[in-house]
Amino acid sequence: MRMAALLQQVRACTACADELPLGPKPIVRAAETAHIMIVGQAPGRRVHETGIPWNDPSGDRLRSWLELDRTAFYDESRIAIIPTAFCYPGTGKNGDLPPPPRCAPLWHPRLREALPELKLTLLIGGYAQAYYLAEKRKATLSQTVQSWQEYLPQFIPLPHPSPRNLAWFKKNGWYESEVLPQVRRMVHKALETTS
Repeated sequence: MRMAALLQQVRACTACADELPLGPKPIVRAAETAHIMIVGQAPGRRVHETGIPWNDPSGDRLRSWLELDRTAFYDESRIAIIPTAFCYPGTGKNGDLPPPPRCAPLWHPRLREALPELKLTLLIGGYAQAYYLAEKRKATLSQTVQSWQEYLPQFIPLPHPSPRNLAWFKKNGWYESEVLPQVRRMVHKALETTS
C-alpha cells in the first residue's frame, strides 16, 4: 500500500476513541523516502493541540541532541516520526498516561513495511524500546541505552528527552559525553544519503 493511503487510514483511526480524553487525533509524519524513523511514546497535550509532533520542550531537547534544526527535523521525506501510540492518552498523577497498547501492533508493522529506504530507528524512551526490543531490552532503561551498540544497525535506544528526566541526565553524564556524539554522527550520515 502506498504511504499516502496508509497515512490517511492511520489519521482516520478511532480504535482507542473510548479511552482518549480529548478524542482521537492521530499524529504521524512519514514518506516512503525517509531514512530515519523516530519512535517516541505518544503525543502530549501541546502536540495534540498543534498537530506537530515533538512540538514541546522534549522536542527542543531531542533536536538539540541530534543537532537538527526544525526544518531538517520535520522534513518527512528524510525523517519519519511515528510514535508508539498516535493520540494524546491523557494525564495521570505523574505526567502523561502510557500509550494505549493496541496502537503500535495495529499500525507499526504496516508503516515500517511502507518505508523501504529506512536505515535507522531511534527508540525514544521505555515504551518504544519495549515494543521494538522486547526481550532484548536490559533490566533498566539506563542499561539498555548504555548497550545501544548491541541494537545496531537497525535501532538506537535513547532516553526520553522530557524535562521530567533532568535528574537522569545529571546522574548519567556518560550519555551526553559518550553516546550522543556517536548517535549524532550516525543520524547525520543517514541523512546525507537522502540529500
